[in-house]
Amino acid sequence: MKKLLTAITAMLICISLQAQQKQISGKITDQDGLPLPGANVVIKGTKIGTQSDFEGNYSITASLGQILEYSYVGMITATRLVGASNTINVQLMFASNSLDEVVITGYSTSTVTRSTTSEVNIRREKQKARHAQLARKLQGQAQGVQILSNKDNKVKLSKQEPLYIVDGVPLQTSYNTLAKKIDPAKIESLNVYKPNKATRLFGNIARNGCVVIRTKKGNYRVENDESYASISENQFEHVASSPLSTFSIDVDKASYSNIRRMINGGVSQIPADAVKIEEMINYFNYDYPQPQDTHPFSINTEVSQTPWNEQTKLVKIGLQGKKYSNEEIPPANLVFLIDVSGSMSSPNKLSLLKPAFKLLVNQLRDEDKVSIVVYAGAAGVVLEPTPGSSRKKILEALDRLEAGGSTAGGAGINLAYRLAEKNFLKNGNNRIILATDGDFNVGISSDKEMEELIEEKRKSGVFLSVLGFGMGNYKDSKLEILADKGNGNHAYVDNMQEAQKIFGEEFGGTLYTIAKDVKIQVEFNPAKVKAYRLIGYENRLLADEDFIDDTKDAGELGSGHTVTALYEVIPVGVESKFLAKLDDLKYTTRNEGGNYSDELLTVKFRYKKPTGTQSVQMVKVVKDELRNASSDLKFISAVALLGMKLRNSRFQNGASTEQIIALAESGRGKDNNGYRAEFIRLIKSFYRL
Repeated sequence: MKKLLTAITAMLICISLQAQQKQISGKITDQDGLPLPGANVVIKGTKIGTQSDFEGNYSITASLGQILEYSYVGMITATRLVGASNTINVQLMFASNSLDEVVITGYSTSTVTRSTTSEVNIRREKQKARHAQLARKLQGQAQGVQILSNKDNKVKLSKQEPLYIVDGVPLQTSYNTLAKKIDPAKIESLNVYKPNKATRLFGNIARNGCVVIRTKKGNYRVENDESYASISENQFEHVASSPLSTFSIDVDKASYSNIRRMINGGVSQIPADAVKIEEMINYFNYDYPQPQDTHPFSINTEVSQTPWNEQTKLVKIGLQGKKYSNEEIPPANLVFLIDVSGSMSSPNKLSLLKPAFKLLVNQLRDEDKVSIVVYAGAAGVVLEPTPGSSRKKILEALDRLEAGGSTAGGAGINLAYRLAEKNFLKNGNNRIILATDGDFNVGISSDKEMEELIEEKRKSGVFLSVLGFGMGNYKDSKLEILADKGNGNHAYVDNMQEAQKIFGEEFGGTLYTIAKDVKIQVEFNPAKVKAYRLIGYENRLLADEDFIDDTKDAGELGSGHTVTALYEVIPVGVESKFLAKLDDLKYTTRNEGGNYSDELLTVKFRYKKPTGTQSVQMVKVVKDELRNASSDLKFISAVALLGMKLRNSRFQNGASTEQIIALAESGRGKDNNGYRAEFIRLIKSFYRL
């Protein structure tokens, strides 16, 4: 009887608990009100959880009184109590890069010289060893400071990174390797705190231990180890001596999201070579019509007054790629090539990469196939070709990825191409998607060697797209070369919103090429144009004779992608301080014949079909008709002007920040996704610094 009563009581308790369970739903947004796709929602103290969808919406079953934890990469975790309401909307705030909440006087304890189980003081006289010796002194003193062996004996950090504070400034985790390169001879004192003591002194941010360094000068600041290809800004060209301007299109968008990351991170000086104006402009979508003929893209032109120089005209040339639905795109043979080296252990690298790729996996169709290749000290296959119908298996393979070791990028690329070629789909979409910070340090690593490798591999018909992650050692120059030579595109992922843009909104364009080797050649009418300047595209310029040479590589256009180029032109009869003098030519005269008297320029396009070898030509004549700028052109002009200001270009002609903001505001237009509003916010934020 006693057992029966116990069983009945237990059953009633279960029924009571179930009665208190309820379906909680809501929306997760950032502090600007933008949705956060892939945000984690977990019932505290359990393993029960879910993730938000593309629109930031979530749903989870929980009981009254339980606590829900909401977390997202780069955001402060929030908690909410499950109460009477079935709807809980949460706004997450960006995590601060500073330690404002830490009392600085707490640093005074770093002068203690005694050695305890939680503190080690390394005196100056013991710091005469070189960089590697400094790292070895730290090994074992703080959690996460470990020497990972590799062939070149380079120092690598383990996954759990300690907090570094140098001359009173806390460093972002991605900069820890730079702190370890400080010359020991320049160090006044160095204190290492193990986790318990570090957490008491500096808070939860030091939960993996803390290394406090004071240099002799006391003014250490992080010197970035990021690398960018040198950019020599385009100058005005005389039409009399250079009537043709030829370049390859560029659908890369990495520069804008990289600059956004810097501004949001509090960087007050953007490296000039990180500013690629064409990539900033092409980050945004414009109101260009879909093509109505057999060509894969439409051509859109506009001529208006230059906002920053009343003496010149601004010419816009825009392409709109045909947009295909996911159902229309051929089956895909995808190889995820993922860098899991030690440099990818930072929070904004592998831990951001995995949920980003999950967004892509959730977009796959049953007929698509995915393989996963990883590389660190060596390369290996962690997932053989798996159909989209086995989505769970693909997601589990991503979850298992961990970072550690050196970076054998060349070996990984070779293996990925072999796997893609082995499973090649005729008339399919064969593509490698490389995700890395670009920090190759084992095997093939020079830009030239990488270029030659990819040029050889692209003959297989496999395209290569490149996604950059992280900061501190981001190698933009390497990744741009890989994408250019691999017939693919290059993007930089700084947060989950950007991942959603690439793998959600622009899924087709990211994965499916509709035209390759797309080139543009503009011929200016010398009767109308004295000089011209192509804004941006410095690394995409081609020799004039390359335009009709089908062996010359150029850019690719994806489904639904837009490409925009701007020319600033000086009309005939206008004197400009930006134009160098040119002697009159004896044998060359301007053709001012009547048939072309109303033409400003003629623009020609060449492209190949994705599997083709012969190019197709298109021609568009642009009349000399000055009109009020459209909303798109106003916004494009604002983006270009910001780029010139960040590069400290002389062509900005003294434009003010207020002028850029006003121009962007007037061109904001529909802005369905809020990207233009975000651009305006970034300008305001940057110039407050």
